[in-house]
Amino acid sequence: MSGKLWISTSVAALLWCGAAHAQQAQPTAPEDQATTLGDVVVTAERRTTNLQTTAVAASVMSGEELQAKGVTNIETLQFSMPSVTVQNSGQGNSFNVRGIGKTENSSSIGVGVITYRDGVAVFPAYFQNEPFFDIQSLELLRGPQGTFAGQNATGGAVFITEKNPDFGGLGGYVTAQYGNYNDVRLQGAINLPLTDTLAARLAFNSENRDSFYDVIGTPSRGRPGVLDSKSVRGSLLWTPNDQLRVLLKSDYTINDMGGYPASPYNSTLPLHTIATNGPYAAKDETARTVLNVSYEFANGITLRSISGAQYGTTMVRSDLDGTATLPFTFYDKVEQRLLSQEFTLVSPDDGRLKWVVGAYYQDDLITFPPGQFVTTQYVAPTLPILYDTILDGENPKTTAAGFGQISYDLTDALELQVGGRYTRSTVENNAKFAAPLLGLALVQNDRYEEDAFTGKIALNWTLDDNNFLYAFYARGHKAGGLNGPNLAFVAPKPFDGEDVDDFEAGWKATLFDGHVRTQLGAYYDIYKNFQIIIGDPTTASITSILNVTGDTKIYGLEASAQGRFGGFGFDAGLSLAHSELGTFYGADPRRARTGACDQNTGPASGNCVNLEGNAQTYAPELTVSLGAEYAFQIGNATLTPRIDYSHISETWTTIFANEALGDKLKARDIVNAQLTYDTGDWRLQAYSTNLGDLEYIASIKAGLRYAGAPRQYGVRLTKNF
Repeated sequence: MSGKLWISTSVAALLWCGAAHAQQAQPTAPEDQATTLGDVVVTAERRTTNLQTTAVAASVMSGEELQAKGVTNIETLQFSMPSVTVQNSGQGNSFNVRGIGKTENSSSIGVGVITYRDGVAVFPAYFQNEPFFDIQSLELLRGPQGTFAGQNATGGAVFITEKNPDFGGLGGYVTAQYGNYNDVRLQGAINLPLTDTLAARLAFNSENRDSFYDVIGTPSRGRPGVLDSKSVRGSLLWTPNDQLRVLLKSDYTINDMGGYPASPYNSTLPLHTIATNGPYAAKDETARTVLNVSYEFANGITLRSISGAQYGTTMVRSDLDGTATLPFTFYDKVEQRLLSQEFTLVSPDDGRLKWVVGAYYQDDLITFPPGQFVTTQYVAPTLPILYDTILDGENPKTTAAGFGQISYDLTDALELQVGGRYTRSTVENNAKFAAPLLGLALVQNDRYEEDAFTGKIALNWTLDDNNFLYAFYARGHKAGGLNGPNLAFVAPKPFDGEDVDDFEAGWKATLFDGHVRTQLGAYYDIYKNFQIIIGDPTTASITSILNVTGDTKIYGLEASAQGRFGGFGFDAGLSLAHSELGTFYGADPRRARTGACDQNTGPASGNCVNLEGNAQTYAPELTVSLGAEYAFQIGNATLTPRIDYSHISETWTTIFANEALGDKLKARDIVNAQLTYDTGDWRLQAYSTNLGDLEYIASIKAGLRYAGAPRQYGVRLTKNF
């Protein structure tokens, strides 16, 4: 959680892409393997529907498919799904879909892409390194989700469903993994039917790994890049009758990442070598409890309640300059509490008219304990006097919303959908910022309130059992808010909410008697009051969240295809995108000040740059994913080699697009491979991620570069019972 930011605050056939696959609850025996594709379902619209007949741009993967593709957390998702980029550069990942999400780590700005676990929105932007284990399915929806995911989901939403208890009998699995860098991972789960109406499931995950980095110098404390992660989950399912279903889940994770190694963007050292004299630490601790209750009335209407309580503490120590000479350091410990409640009424699935109505409330509190948020730095290079800047206080936020959607069959083939959501949001900054050595202090007690209406209108046409066409308009919104206190002691200004008008059309098809599935879609998005984080145009030393005056546009084409012919399976993907910033002049804080810079009129100068037409940050113009496997039958066993390839084109790390200052990230090509031997209840896998050992910069923040993970390989043994 960046202290710096708080301080300032036919062509179509070639374009099939992505990874929407059939869901599997458990590994299948070799003789039972499907020779065609099964149905894929999505649940993000509060009812279970077939992906191929739902007007959403989405990718879906089962837990087994996530493992087969080497997807172990949010960060690695980008190598398996179109239009996704994830930059891990410290406490908060920059998770973007179609170039929209989060490009800076600040509690003041919305995330753009919301992640849900078991129906509950998790901490926005932080605590994102939680490992994937015992996962049932993952759904990624692209584009604004203004009806169901609500405010701030202007880029998309991720719905992760963890495996539930069932009444199928005692069973589970245990997995042991060992890889290079002394990577040891143990994972397992057990399903326990306790009675005819009560079942439990316990799952755990533990991983220890050495650092990817060589260290020059002696860190004042910590183990840069060393991983020690432990998670446990308990679930209870109670179904006393056919109408009532009660599911309770609790997760606990402690993720010690040892610190986030980084070096200056122009460092001459090898990418995985750092020089440091600063402290290192990076530790997230989270606890989450979700209560999901549903009751079906005699008329078929279902009432659902989802309650969430989440608590987290994140602590970071880092070397801000990334060298072994200067004493720039940063330390913070931040606590967050997130409470949420949703009620929905869902009509039966039959009939010409179907509907969903609901209400939602969320209470989010971020706390900066006294003396726990400190930056140590020089006054100036020519005035080498060390001083501390300290922040403490609270950042409370609330969201209250009502939403609904109706679907009406105009004919047997034509369906109209209309959805909407009204949201009331508040945010406060109750904080004190001080530089004691300089005799400076500033107290901020501000409040910002906002109302917004978002939604969707869709027209869906089922041509036949194998072809589905859709077109829709969706409205999305990201809430406005407050900039934090700053060293310039200028009264911080609020920033306005961001609106997006999204126009989409698509075609989904099933071909070759169910052996191939395709999804093709195009989108055109117009953003008003687009939010960016930048050096304030009038006071360059202040970093603030500002609104772009002109319209910002992002448009593109996405497509996906999956196939299964006996033992051969494949998925292929490609997305094309273009983004251009609206009218805006910005003062690059990394360059010397050369005079006034009004965001609307400039004038353009050495430091005041006309940014109109520049690309959005972390918005690649091209992403490609290809995957293939073949299951060879060997007696009662199977041997399945699999290979996955991903390409992400070059991206910009700031809207200034200044390559000389390290703003351009080169294109990356990543290959993952896996060889699986299945026999009875045993599964042996050899795996490798980043098979070619590509060295690449994954992210650049505040002048520091963060390296992507090097080649990892090892073996994994699983016993099912």
